[in-house]
Amino acid sequence: MDWMAPLAAIAAAYLLGSISFAVIVSRAFGLADPRSYGSGNPGATNVLRSGRKAAALLTLLLDALKGVLPVLVLRGLAPELGEPVAAAVALAAFLGHLYPVFFGFQGGKGVATAAGAIFALNPVLGLATLASFAMVVGFTRFVSLGSMVAALFAPFYQLLIWGPGPLFLALLAMAFLLIWRHRSNIAKLRAGTEGRLGQKSVASR
Repeated sequence: MDWMAPLAAIAAAYLLGSISFAVIVSRAFGLADPRSYGSGNPGATNVLRSGRKAAALLTLLLDALKGVLPVLVLRGLAPELGEPVAAAVALAAFLGHLYPVFFGFQGGKGVATAAGAIFALNPVLGLATLASFAMVVGFTRFVSLGSMVAALFAPFYQLLIWGPGPLFLALLAMAFLLIWRHRSNIAKLRAGTEGRLGQKSVASR
């Protein structure tokens, strides 16, 4: 196999993932840098704390698109590369969001990007994972808890229904990294200080 095409696809996915839409959208809306308030995380949930729902929704959609687009483009242009490369591309986009080369490797927690990648790889798995997230958030209003539970369930669903393989390994890596990035949220959940969905933080303009 020629490894140039897979490596190029993985590199492109990482670079796309490295675009921090939370920062870009916040600037476009005249909001404070999301890294300067709330959780300090450049993601849609923290942008929502600014009180601008439109900015948060746009951030969410664009972050999810970072996971969707590389997988769909790969499958459309080079389907012969197969599932292992598709899984690697999805993981690369996720890693780009976590450690963006354009933003000093200080990125977000990857929830929306991981969700987008999962939907692109397997829509049924995406729906099952989203349902797990929605149930936890619906009962607790803790987005962080819902994200971690969904991250754990995604590889479990994959293994249970579709079996082991490259996608399972990629999902397992995403789950580990996503939970690691939420370690401050875990501490806040244990202390009872974690913010709930819809709770605002003051963001200077």
